[in-house]
Amino acid sequence: MGPFLVLVSFIGFFMALLSLSFRYKHLLSVLLSLEAVTMSVFILLFSFFNTPISGEAALIFITLGACEASLGLSVLVSMIRTRGNDYVSSFSSQKC
Repeated sequence: MGPFLVLVSFIGFFMALLSLSFRYKHLLSVLLSLEAVTMSVFILLFSFFNTPISGEAALIFITLGACEASLGLSVLVSMIRTRGNDYVSSFSSQKC
């Protein structure tokens, strides 16, 4: 099952990067693509390291992924409240 998981994680990683490069109109789609990248890296790390310490490392990595997702969602809500939309093109550092 090891080589199959490595292949699936590589395909998932590149598909998430492809989705990130082509569908970057809304902030939510960018955040979902980044979450897919995080999950593919998690699967890759879990399939490579099959040691007793991998359980703790997996728990730490999942916790960091959940924190990243909640931080991204809070940024999304904040941007929608201040700007009224979630279009990536409206995010400019020149506008205050």
